[in-house]
Amino acid sequence: MAVMKKETLSGLKVSAAMRKQVVSLPQDATIDRGITSLIKYKISAFLAMDKNGRPSGVVSKTDIMSAYYAGLSLKTPLDNIMSSPPLFCGPDDSLESALNTMRSRGIYRLYVTEENSDHVVGALAYPDIVGLLYQYCHDCEYSHLKQKHKKHPNVTIRRYKVKEVMTPSVKANYIDESLVCIMEELSKYRFGAVLIVDRENIPSGVVSKTDLALSYKHGIDSQAAAGNIMSAPVATCSQDDFLEDAIRKMIYSDVHRLFVQKKDPQNIVGVFSLTDAARIRSGSCHACISSRIRVDKHR
Repeated sequence: MAVMKKETLSGLKVSAAMRKQVVSLPQDATIDRGITSLIKYKISAFLAMDKNGRPSGVVSKTDIMSAYYAGLSLKTPLDNIMSSPPLFCGPDDSLESALNTMRSRGIYRLYVTEENSDHVVGALAYPDIVGLLYQYCHDCEYSHLKQKHKKHPNVTIRRYKVKEVMTPSVKANYIDESLVCIMEELSKYRFGAVLIVDRENIPSGVVSKTDLALSYKHGIDSQAAAGNIMSAPVATCSQDDFLEDAIRKMIYSDVHRLFVQKKDPQNIVGVFSLTDAARIRSGSCHACISSRIRVDKHR
């Protein structure tokens, strides 16, 4: 058994968190086919492969949104919009170093290749890291869930709350603004989704890059109003919710972000995303920092 010190991620390798299913398409496949893969596999990006079967680029929802904004045909080849080259790490690299690379390069994922090879064996993204952190929190004897069921819970552990790690600002667009305006906001602020409010500033829904990709595929005019495609209701949590509970809600609701409310569901004060959760490398409370979490080194 190995004691985890300072951070839950300490000593862990990329192989502990990476997903082994890697979606790829030929770089000459169409944007339309690319959107189908994104939706079918519920992913944020996929690899584009050259004619020799080597990874040549990455196509993300951001690239798809940019193509929609530019008015490109759905028949446009993926190599016209992909980001190149892909960024890689190894399965034996430390999870901390991979996370540092993702943060410093401003990217959402790395692809995992075998040593001295371009053979891709996995992918690592923020949701994968958060999923691993949550599993440790869930299994820990000090977890909020387990403490709630104890007759004499340990109350000395300070637990992170959403307000400590959320992004404390919210950009909102009106329900009657065009999708072009929405895409400009998402691109400018590098958001994955934007809150949609009515003219009385009451939250009405959310438009995400997934919603935009589907609109693109279905031929919806980019000048259409946001209200035509938004997802509702708005997935929220309280700023005083424990981090563990908010992460669990995202995982089980299959969403990448929660809009954070203060006392009133209509008073949105921030956004809490999987990316924010991944920045807290010590799980959802200070038990990890105190070196109380133990995990099997081969897990």
